Amino acid sequence: MNEHIAKQFDADLENIRSRVLQMGGLVEQQIVHAFEALDSGDLALAEQVIATDHDVNRHEVELDEACAHLIARRQPAASDLRMIMAVIKTITDLERIGDEAKKIAKRAKQLHSMDAGFAPKIDLRHVAQRAVEMLRQALDAFARLDLNAAFDVVRQDKEVDTEFKSIMRQLITFMMEDPRTISRSLDVLFIAKSIERIGDHSKNMAEYVVYMVKGKDVRHTTVEELERTALGIQP
Repeated sequence: MNEHIAKQFDADLENIRSRVLQMGGLVEQQIVHAFEALDSGDLALAEQVIATDHDVNRHEVELDEACAHLIARRQPAASDLRMIMAVIKTITDLERIGDEAKKIAKRAKQLHSMDAGFAPKIDLRHVAQRAVEMLRQALDAFARLDLNAAFDVVRQDKEVDTEFKSIMRQLITFMMEDPRTISRSLDVLFIAKSIERIGDHSKNMAEYVVYMVKGKDVRHTTVEELERTALGIQP
């Protein structure tokens, strides 16, 4: 009987992990489509991203309920409980990434409906691609419990932050030199901030992988401290 219960718990937990990855795939698609709409001016695609947010929210609610039921029924301990708690946190970050994708789609609609004559010449494609890649790697690290992939995501977050600050400085310069660019510059700034937040949430997800594998909460630590913790090296 105990063996049967243990096998059923493992099956339930694996099902939840699989559904988290499905949610992650949906969110990743949202981001990619939002950036495509921004780049091409495809307003129908932007509307699709906005509408998909309801599906992402539904996944969050259903997975939260599944995790709560699993805890109530099985009363997991130690590593299994860590896994469920990390899943709950990952779901929240995925939902928030979906929110950022929706914001980008809405800004894309605004930008492409305004006069392009006063648009600041800022290319967001590189930092956007990096944010998408961070999410992909974070999901891959979650799927395989891969510490090296998790470390790589955390490292990339600093690079995204640096690019965001550079974009912000450029936009401030545009606005100071030509006030006519202020409205569009602010839209671009909000989009850049959404990209930076996607990086932050992906980093959070990577840190949860370390928590699942090592049982250590590594939030608010440096990359060097995170790696020492994961490798079991004392400072």
